[in-house]
Amino acid sequence: LGWQLELPNFAGGPAIFEAIRAGALDIAYVGDTPPIQARAAGVNLPIIATFTRERAQYRLVQRAGANIQRLGDLRGKRLSYVEGSGRQVFLIEALTRAGLGLGDVQLVALRVAELNDALRANAVDVAVLMEPHVTRLAKQIGATPVPDPQERNLLPATSYIYARPEALADAQKAQAISEFLAAFVRAGKWSNAHVAQWGRHYYSDFQRIDADSTAAILASQSPLLFQTAAEAQPHHQKLIDILHAAGTLPRRLDAATSFVPTYDSVITANR
Repeated sequence: LGWQLELPNFAGGPAIFEAIRAGALDIAYVGDTPPIQARAAGVNLPIIATFTRERAQYRLVQRAGANIQRLGDLRGKRLSYVEGSGRQVFLIEALTRAGLGLGDVQLVALRVAELNDALRANAVDVAVLMEPHVTRLAKQIGATPVPDPQERNLLPATSYIYARPEALADAQKAQAISEFLAAFVRAGKWSNAHVAQWGRHYYSDFQRIDADSTAAILASQSPLLFQTAAEAQPHHQKLIDILHAAGTLPRRLDAATSFVPTYDSVITANR
């Protein structure tokens, strides 16, 4: 890129939402739930790009001795609940598949940074985690993913880039966003074709993650896919419907109004 890019770090979707609403961010890379929660709060931040992996990266991880074999065994258990994040809708879908609702379990409200310690301290029976934390906690405290076969097929790992409308209305920023998205898609396409090299560069060298943890992350991921607005809408509507059916949205939203096709041609030209 021929211009400087600022990349502040945030712990989870709710914090990102507050920053972008305050004008501190132009665009944000978030999980699948934050755009829905933003709209529910009365702020429509248009989704300009969608990136997904067919295999879920979230796992339902149980403490040692919890004895959860099937999703139905979640009834009455203490479950981590990170409202406004992708972990929220993943957990709700797991309960729905088991014929359960939020009222059938004990929800423990946590922040993302608290999940590992909550499981270590037996403050929850199940936490929604990603690699490398799944593998690390298995070694440290004997925590294991719930072995129900459905657990690996609950939802794809979908992420969005959404933007402040003011940034899209600024011609210079809009052009910069176009250049960024083109580079982002090309980089993602390259990472699909060079998995080991990508893992060494990003996880091992940049994030200083050990080799075993890097391997666990890469093994948990299926290839990154790039979607246009029209391609992404059906899944987004499914997420909205899951949250609405669980009673966590005051009204059912129309997914079509969450997306703008402004950069579809950029995505299709580079994927």
